[in-house]
Amino acid sequence: MSTKLVTSKDLGDKMLLIDEHGDHYCSKKTDNLCKDCCCQSAKSKISRLCCVLRGLDLRTCLFLFVIVPTCAVGVYLHGQKVTYFFRPLWEKPPKPFHVIPHYYGENVTMENLCKLHGWKIRDYPRQVFDAVLFNNEVDILTLRWRELYPYITQFVLLESNSTFSGLPKPLIFSANRDKFKFVEPRLTYGMIGGRFKTGENPFVEEAYQRVALDQLLRIAGISDDDMLIMSDVDEIPSRHTIDLLRWCDDIPEVLHLQLKNYLYSFEFLVDYSSWRASIHKYSTRSTRYAHYRQADVLLADAGWHCSFCFRHISEFIFKMKAYSHNDRVRFSHYLNPKRIQTVICKGDDLFDMIPEEYTFQEIIGKMGSVPHSYSAVHLPSYLLDNAENYKFLLPGNCLRESE
Repeated sequence: MSTKLVTSKDLGDKMLLIDEHGDHYCSKKTDNLCKDCCCQSAKSKISRLCCVLRGLDLRTCLFLFVIVPTCAVGVYLHGQKVTYFFRPLWEKPPKPFHVIPHYYGENVTMENLCKLHGWKIRDYPRQVFDAVLFNNEVDILTLRWRELYPYITQFVLLESNSTFSGLPKPLIFSANRDKFKFVEPRLTYGMIGGRFKTGENPFVEEAYQRVALDQLLRIAGISDDDMLIMSDVDEIPSRHTIDLLRWCDDIPEVLHLQLKNYLYSFEFLVDYSSWRASIHKYSTRSTRYAHYRQADVLLADAGWHCSFCFRHISEFIFKMKAYSHNDRVRFSHYLNPKRIQTVICKGDDLFDMIPEEYTFQEIIGKMGSVPHSYSAVHLPSYLLDNAENYKFLLPGNCLRESE
């Protein structure tokens, strides 16, 4: 095989032999780029990769094969946390509420209480309707209705055979209806079939069910100037709050309620920022059942919000998969019963998220576990009267019962 010798000033004293077919071979004088695999055919992909790798220094290799993959895994596992942490950079906090001071004392007359709030007392109390969408919160619904029972004209409950996320669900309230015989004479119960739209935004199904609840309220007999409580089952107004508002005149047409915000039980007090529960003076023309901000006024210290306050681990799992924020279950191990029990006792977040706040100060201040609270003062009276049956909701009882 004949060869020809090629020299170049750029190669210095290095020489390359090239045969007539264009293949190349190393001479004895070679550098690192022309060694071992690089002396193979230039047409070989493996040869080209080998040559590229030999041209990389240690820092470049570390960047490509250690830092980049580590960052990719970190974004996959914790990208949501990063997004929530930097939320203050692109999202401003909502307009602050005008907070109305809340006056209450056991021996204070209703006339004086209304006067302290700047309202007049009525000659007779308004009718009060309590309307809820029901999922699976049997224990919390019991506490809610026992707390409000003396002052509610009609309890209105709508249940669907579909979760907000489109999963089939049993009619849990219907199966447990015997537990609520104490409200039966004042109960308007409705059932609506789900649409089971796979892949649909869960808030669409939720809105669909809330529209149906509007219709059920009319069936229940609500009329103009009656008082309507709009809140989720686990957002419980205190009974003295409802008694005050039904007796006082000149209250706002729509009034949001500031609730103490608890997680898993009344042992973990998160903050006082729960505001979605609201009271409405009903208007046939304008009142529509909703669960978002509808006014700028907020009555202070008006009840309790006890989120994920379930007796059994299976109920936690069901809600995590069923409710509108089910996209937060990013990994299957989040639903592991042992993990959930550990999270409950520590006061950690079920979805391994950081707080949804609008300032870095608030985010950092609320990061980590929710502190334990050992106060059981001013909780729903039925809870304390039946503490043995509901001990899982009281401080010092984080372990959940077996099925």
